[in-house]
Amino acid sequence: MSDYFVHESSYVDDNVTIGKNTKIWHFCHVQSGAVIGENCSFGQNVNISSNVTIGNGVKVQNNVSIYEGVELEDYVFCGPSMVFTNDLTPRAKYPKGSAGYKKTLVKQGATIGANATVVCGHTIGSWALIGSGAVVTKDVPSHALMVGVPAHQIGWACECGQVLDGHLTCPDCGRKYRKSDDGLVEEKE
Repeated sequence: MSDYFVHESSYVDDNVTIGKNTKIWHFCHVQSGAVIGENCSFGQNVNISSNVTIGNGVKVQNNVSIYEGVELEDYVFCGPSMVFTNDLTPRAKYPKGSAGYKKTLVKQGATIGANATVVCGHTIGSWALIGSGAVVTKDVPSHALMVGVPAHQIGWACECGQVLDGHLTCPDCGRKYRKSDDGLVEEKE
């Protein structure tokens, strides 16, 4: 008996690693070479392509495809029907294969809202918050709050998900941040 759950309507190919307490719900497909961490949840109709790496505690909502070339670190949240790409210039007649895919990295704790699109070849920083329907076309700093088409920064987000005030302090949990080369870092007392 396995220490993870896969709904009977889903397919898991050979040569897949799935961590304990992970749940894969209805009509999903996990392709060969995928590595999935512990305590993850994959909603209905999720496709995890070959050789994708997914960390621990990741939550992927319904109708998301995680294509080869995408890596999700721990505690990433992917909202319903958000989209990853892996080829900037796709042609049905001239497929590039995995050697031609552009890498996308979503760092620890980042959230990507419903129906957002992440154009390949970019990094989304730790604890960044991508608004619903946004189209990410460039790297996103850690803790950045991004909205629009193309996505642009309108503020900063706390690790807990709340929008930070003008002093880079969270009104909910009280965490304080300072600017760094990669976005924000938490000030430790």
